[in-house]
Amino acid sequence: MLFVCYPKCSTCKKAQKWLDENGKNYEIRDIKTDKPTEDELAEWWEKSGLPLKRFFNTSGNLYKEMKLKDRLPEMSEADQISILATDGMLVKRPILVSEDKVLVGFREKEWEENL
Repeated sequence: MLFVCYPKCSTCKKAQKWLDENGKNYEIRDIKTDKPTEDELAEWWEKSGLPLKRFFNTSGNLYKEMKLKDRLPEMSEADQISILATDGMLVKRPILVSEDKVLVGFREKEWEENL
């Protein structure tokens, strides 16, 4: 599994601790220094079955500075993915990518049910 996170994020730390405590094997990737590409984001979004908006870090400063709350509804999905790929800090984290699933954000119950 690929664990995409921001090491300074408290939610990411909780998620990583959960993975370790539950004996899950994963490869870690820093979302800030190794941001997801448009192709990766499109693939993860498709695999996740989630609305694209769930991939945005809506509480982040950059999201607010770019006024994306108002802009997203008018943008195409391709444009939204393109914006997400410009900066890892726009992307909701952590993201856990396995062969058949993509989990966005850390909800312990959801992770227990899916892993």
